[in-house]
Amino acid sequence: MSGWWSGERLRFGLGIEDTFVPQSGPGERAIDEYELTEHYTRWRDDLDLVNRVGAEFLRWGVPWHRVNPAPGTWDFEWTDRVLGRMTELGIRPVVDLLHYGTPLWLEDEFANPDFAARFGEFASRTAQRYSDIVTDYTPVNEPMIHAQFTGEYAYWPPYLEGQSGLNRIVVALAEASQLAQAGIRDAVGAAANIVHVDAGFRYVGDVTAMEHAPHVERLLVERFLFEDLMHGLVVDGHPLHQGLLKSGIELRRLDRIAAHPAPPQIMGVNYYPRHSTEVFEAGVSHRGGFADPRPTRDDGVAGLREVLTAYAERYGHPVLLSETCVTGSETERITWLNDSLDEIEDLRSGGISIVGYTWWPLFDMIEWTWRHTSAPPLAHRLAMGLYDLVETEGGLQRRRNSVAKAYRAHANGEAD
Repeated sequence: MSGWWSGERLRFGLGIEDTFVPQSGPGERAIDEYELTEHYTRWRDDLDLVNRVGAEFLRWGVPWHRVNPAPGTWDFEWTDRVLGRMTELGIRPVVDLLHYGTPLWLEDEFANPDFAARFGEFASRTAQRYSDIVTDYTPVNEPMIHAQFTGEYAYWPPYLEGQSGLNRIVVALAEASQLAQAGIRDAVGAAANIVHVDAGFRYVGDVTAMEHAPHVERLLVERFLFEDLMHGLVVDGHPLHQGLLKSGIELRRLDRIAAHPAPPQIMGVNYYPRHSTEVFEAGVSHRGGFADPRPTRDDGVAGLREVLTAYAERYGHPVLLSETCVTGSETERITWLNDSLDEIEDLRSGGISIVGYTWWPLFDMIEWTWRHTSAPPLAHRLAMGLYDLVETEGGLQRRRNSVAKAYRAHANGEAD
């Protein structure tokens, strides 16, 4: 791992929401957060905002569907400019390669038998092109959320459903990530830092109720399934190994994944205090996801401590808080910023290796529900950022709020 991430001091970063689901259909609009927030045209100003608040790194995604619009066709012109400007400003890019969507031409998306090879090619080309300026990559953002929405809940393409659908997508993502990481390391060499990023899931409430206990028991292991695959841990005897085989996953595929472990240098964990803790209620059945969500509970910094410690102890890698915020008033956001940073400093003092803190996102995002309505983007605005998205005659302006000032004070070591 690069000395830059040594953990001697906590690194401060930001993210720009980069969900890309370019496929559309009846009653469904394509999601491209860069387009919805006008980042494609305002990227230069957006990077200046990152610099202005003192962030040292930026989680930022390469839009695969745009740089690879057809098989064998590549267009990196826009990303050349953005990543070049980051370098000029001294902002360290942590590049997302897959944030929920594939190019339109890849039929069946993650269920396509060529998905892993196609994604590996994209990762290799990107890493080769930017080998002199980018060392940090997240091959797959939130793979378990990814597998739920595309493989279990049938919410996003390829609209698979149920346990077998989830298992099929998780295994495909693991195979693709292994190829991507190999390509990145070939291009970048010893300087490469692979940053895995997954969601911190917690389950509370009536988890021992007869109707919930078996499901919760599986979820408590399943939340780590992708990462266990990447560490070569899913072999005979793993609690989910037989379930994968029963879902139709061939043993040779699982054996091949286990034989080529591809762990990260840094384990990123996303935690949202108002969304990461799901509540089970006796006598009430909730499948989970947007269609049938379980209620959530805000367990604040106690939940944050639990998920960061769980990943640090399970895998032994330095941990990055790779996304956090609350959707709410500026006062609520600042309170969470202060409380979460206090908790992280306490964890670091206690010996947990936490190397960075990422407020997500820099400016407000458009909620994914936009895909299923006809309302304008700002009707689905989530107040999350250091900058508010504001509609003007000239488009979506970024208006600085008090959260930006508070973040900057922490990043510059000036907070009380």
